[in-house]
Parts: sequence; structure tokens; C-alpha cells
Amino acid sequence: MSALDAFLIILAVLALLGVIFEEVIHINKAKVTLFFGTMSWMLLFLFSDNADETSAISAGLSESIAEIAGLWLFLVAAMTFVAYLNKKGMIENVIYLIMPKQVSERRLLFLTGLFCFIFSSLADNITATLVSCSLDLELKKRIQFVTLVVFAVNSGGVSLITGDVTTLMIFLADKVEILTLLTLAIPASITVFILAVFLSRGLTGTVTLRSNTTPVRRVDAVISGLFLLTILSTIAGNALFGIPPVLTFLFGLSIMFLVSRFMSDDSDLDPILEYIRIIEFETLLFFLGILLLVGMLKEIHALDSLVAIYDILPPLYANYLMGIFSAVIDNVPLTAALLKAGIDMSPGEWMGLTYAVGVGGSLLVIGSAAGIVAMSKIPGLTFAAYMRYLAHLLAAYTLGYAGVFMLGRFIN
Repeated sequence: MSALDAFLIILAVLALLGVIFEEVIHINKAKVTLFFGTMSWMLLFLFSDNADETSAISAGLSESIAEIAGLWLFLVAAMTFVAYLNKKGMIENVIYLIMPKQVSERRLLFLTGLFCFIFSSLADNITATLVSCSLDLELKKRIQFVTLVVFAVNSGGVSLITGDVTTLMIFLADKVEILTLLTLAIPASITVFILAVFLSRGLTGTVTLRSNTTPVRRVDAVISGLFLLTILSTIAGNALFGIPPVLTFLFGLSIMFLVSRFMSDDSDLDPILEYIRIIEFETLLFFLGILLLVGMLKEIHALDSLVAIYDILPPLYANYLMGIFSAVIDNVPLTAALLKAGIDMSPGEWMGLTYAVGVGGSLLVIGSAAGIVAMSKIPGLTFAAYMRYLAHLLAAYTLGYAGVFMLGRFIN
């Protein structure tokens, strides 16, 4: 290993530490990863020995940029839809329409898990968590509800490419077909129900929900339907005709713009294109920085050691451990590194990894974006308070992974 390679690995470790200790250093993880990611590639070019090596580095960078562009464009389209519907109150309206006005705590726990599971399949995990936490629930045992919210949100996202970035990344790498991913919803939903049973012990009270619906305009209803139609068209178009999901979603986004132009009565102060500006670009920049770093590590062949665990253990056990690691290491760089490392697994084993890195982060409150968002919104939700339910979460994760394993054997 050259001195440059060692230095670049140190930079990647510093970037990872910046992500883990974001709350301590008070520097946004997007800024940290983007800085180290771009600097790493700059150093590769600056210390290139000859023209052939520079050409190889340039080809590697182009490959990384192409992968990042596809992921970015898909996320921009999906997040713009969600940002629009969220601002117009459509998402909260759905909550208050399906939730009864008065309900027992036990039943509410199961309804919350069901809602989070379904909604996080359609929207991103952060939005699903924010919406769930915005419910004004005066609960004595709020931590139990939030624990289920985090697990259900992460579980719901693994079966659809719109629900979890790691699922999207594994799909875009052609490891699992889109219809095969949908089958993950079966074991994932069952384990959400099992966890709800675990957490429902001791819930005996009754809760009154305060309705806070907003008027629904015709254009908002049409765009809601268009969002669902775009998701269905993405699945059908890819399965039947091989249409890339990013193309279908961008087409749906263009129709959304036209529908708003001809149906909306929004003033010039609230144009439809403004919703692109309110999506979470910090999240997108974080993905950009991370994927640049992982691409750099692949370029210097530093990812070979990551797959060593797959040389020691069968994929069944290695994937399970990767899920547990994702509670400590952010699942996006972990997944990106595994994809870049060139691990050879069957579709069923890739399904196991998809579930593991998507749901494993639920084991710790700091292990996923859903948990971190919940910590910022729910008083009393601390690392220690969440840890009280670690045994329940580990049992649910293990049962879910076992279900995916059985499903994978059938698919293989």
C-alpha cells in the first residue's frame, strides 16, 4: 500500500467519524462527506504517476458520477412529489381520515405500525417519521410508540425502491429484480406486527385524537393520484419493458408540473417548481459525498478487506452481521461499499442483505435517519430509553431476517 492510499483511507475514516459524531462536532454530515469525497479524487489526480493512470482515474470518476446521477435524479423526483403533498396537508389528511377519533392505546399502536409501514414504502423514511411524530398523542408510554415507528418505517421501506435508498441502490446495481423486492413486504410486515405485540404489553389507556384536516383542492387530489400511478407505472414499466425507474419518475414529475400549471390556482409566489427547492438537498449532498468516497476506495482497491467476512462466513451469516453493523455505521456507505466490492451472491442472498441493511439500523436510535429524526422531535427519547427495547427489536429483526432467508430459498 502506498503512502497516498493510506492517507486516502484515513480521509475516508475521518469522513465516517464525522457522520457518526455529527451531533458532537455540530458540522452537518453532508458538508463533511462532500469535502472529503471531492478532496480524495482531487488527490488521486494530483499524485497520478502517468497519463495512463490519470486516464484510469478519470474513467473511475465518470463511472461513479454516472451512478450518482441516476440516484440523485430519482430521489429529486420522488422527494418533490412528497414535499408538495406534505406542504398541501394531504399526508396529514390521510392520517386523520384513517385514524378513529377515540381509540385504545393498544389498538393505536397497531394502527400506527401499519400506517408507518405502508407510508414509508411510498415516501422517504424521514418524511414518514416526521408525519408520524407530528401526531399530537398525549401518551404516557410514548417511547413504546416511537420505537415501533422507527422499526416500522425502516421495515416498510425495504420492499420498494421509493421507500429506502439502500433498496434503490441494490436494485440499480441489478442485484434483485423489482418484483422480487416486493416480496420482502411479507416477512417485513409480519415482524412489525410481532414487535407491536411485544410492545403492547401494559397498554391499557384510551387516546383521543385531535382532528386537524385541511380542505382538499382538486389539483392536490389529482397530484396524489398521479404520485401513486407513477409508483405503479415504475414497477410495471421496469418489470414488463425494462424501463429505468428514474425515467418513469421524471416523466411523472413532468406531468405533475403540467397538471399544476393548468389546474392550480397557486399564486406566482408559490409556483410548482419551488417544491424542488424545499426538498432535503442536505440528504442528497450526503449521498453524493459518500458515493464519491466509496468510489475512491474502490479505485485504490481498499474495499477488498471489507469482503473478508464473506470469505470467513457464508452470506447468510455475513449479511445478518452487516445489518447489525448498520446500526453503528450508516447503511448508505455500508451498502455502497459492499456493492463496489464485487461480492458474488444469489438473488435470495441479496434480498437478505437488502432487508438487513434496511432494518438493522432500527436496533439503535442513532442507527437510522428515522431514529435520529424521532430523537429531535420526541421529548424523553434518549439513547438509553430506546435501548430498553433492544431485546424486542433484535428478536423482531432476527425473525424478519429468517423470514427473508426462507423466502430467498424459494426464489433461488
